[in-house]
Amino acid sequence: MDDAQALRRGWTTGACATAAAKAAAAALLTGAFPDPVEITLPGGKRAAFALAETLRDADAATAGVVKDAGDDPDVTHGALVRATVRRAPAGVGVRFHAGPGVGTVTRPGLPVPPGEPAINPIPRAMIGTALAEVGLPDADVTVAIRDGEKLAARTLNPRLGIVGGLSVLGTTGIVVPYSCAAWIAGIRQGIDVARAAGLAHIAGATGRASEAAVRALHGLPEIALIDMGDFVGGMLKHLRAHPIPRVTIAGGVGKMTKLAQGLLDLHSKRGEVSFAALADFAREAGAAEDVVHAVAQANTAAHAFMLAGDVKLGDVVAARAWQTAASVLDDAPIALEVVLFDRSGAIAGRAGFAPAHARNRRR
Repeated sequence: MDDAQALRRGWTTGACATAAAKAAAAALLTGAFPDPVEITLPGGKRAAFALAETLRDADAATAGVVKDAGDDPDVTHGALVRATVRRAPAGVGVRFHAGPGVGTVTRPGLPVPPGEPAINPIPRAMIGTALAEVGLPDADVTVAIRDGEKLAARTLNPRLGIVGGLSVLGTTGIVVPYSCAAWIAGIRQGIDVARAAGLAHIAGATGRASEAAVRALHGLPEIALIDMGDFVGGMLKHLRAHPIPRVTIAGGVGKMTKLAQGLLDLHSKRGEVSFAALADFAREAGAAEDVVHAVAQANTAAHAFMLAGDVKLGDVVAARAWQTAASVLDDAPIALEVVLFDRSGAIAGRAGFAPAHARNRRR
């Protein structure tokens, strides 16, 4: 893809909230809003943001940043993300509050517990780092998003039990545009580079967390890591024609449950986690019927795994996902593995290496 066709990256809601919070905190301490304001992204790089609005009174300061999602079709592109900062007692750290347009978590199974504002852990950490940089380690931070409640109706938030608005998300601070053609081209290039380097083992991961976990599990070099995102089918089809001896597919419990259901495009637009299927998998794993019923009523895949307890739900999901993936590889000379990871990076289920052509014998 040449430069003229390149898709422009943007900033996550979490990065915008961090920039707004840092500017507000600086104004609270010094009386002046830095504009532009620089923040540190999770990977260590710096990024600068222009302020769209500022407000300061005796005990609080507010700054706003307009989100630029680049060329990604993000419903929050152009939204005004505000942060209001107040001093807090020494030693309490940063306390987070949901302002207008930011949702509150009401169900289990999400990265933050019920009752908390829907501000995910990495944005919280980014904001904490930003406030520490300006000398305000203890603060109350209220994040708001203009028209957030209206925008949230176009997301999965209502179904997940996040009420009142949007979630503040992001793991890297950067939005990578969702482009099927561009992403699959990148997957193919990654496989081709690994083959050219003579690698005998690669891993395709659905996201950064699972990539880090599978890299640690197998001690793989960076060149062996394929950022397949939601396009597991695209990766497998290329591998069928251009095989590598050992292939690991790694992902979180939600994405891998979709693969176990038979989906090869794991994006939410293509299909959702079936809790009826998860209940069947739990039954297959030997769960009692009360556990099976609880899994069927779960709020998220992570919640279902929590409810399953000691039942080896993950191993059954991994085995079913292995079958789906192996069917795409056909008779390619590939030993295939599927690994599920939870949010902490621990293994939640695994179907170990076996020849893909043995799929009819592996049940």
